[in-house]
Amino acid sequence: MTKPTPLKRHHALKPLSRDHHHGLLLCWKIREGLKKNVPLDRIKKYTDFFFTSQLRPHFKFEEEEIFPLLGDSHPMRVRAIKEHSLLQDLFKAEAVKETFTSIEKELNDHIRFEERELFRELQETVPEEKLNIINNKEEEIITPDPDDWEDKFWQ
Repeated sequence: MTKPTPLKRHHALKPLSRDHHHGLLLCWKIREGLKKNVPLDRIKKYTDFFFTSQLRPHFKFEEEEIFPLLGDSHPMRVRAIKEHSLLQDLFKAEAVKETFTSIEKELNDHIRFEERELFRELQETVPEEKLNIINNKEEEIITPDPDDWEDKFWQ
């Protein structure tokens, strides 16, 4: 059985894919921190920073600009919003190993879903002119570099 041909990412979605790359790096940083037995409060400080500076604006943009392109009741939109809510709850949860393990797993799975399924659906069903309207809007959101963090516990 052959794998489906990767779909070239629409230019309007590329900034979101870059954000997703940073999210996957967060998952890796959490895994590294746990593997190295880094004190959990150090990991929590970074995940709080990352959630506030990166994920919250990213989720808001997707929910206001991207997901509506699918329609209110589209199952992928419903799933993505539900996952955003779960992730927000996890980032607010107590700093215990199980929380970080859940964040790492749920964020990784969510990003893979958006990249492999939701973005494909957008590109295949949303007219080009509608995708072009969102082009560059995500670039207007100024967020700090997620690697501009003094305590690089993952190294």
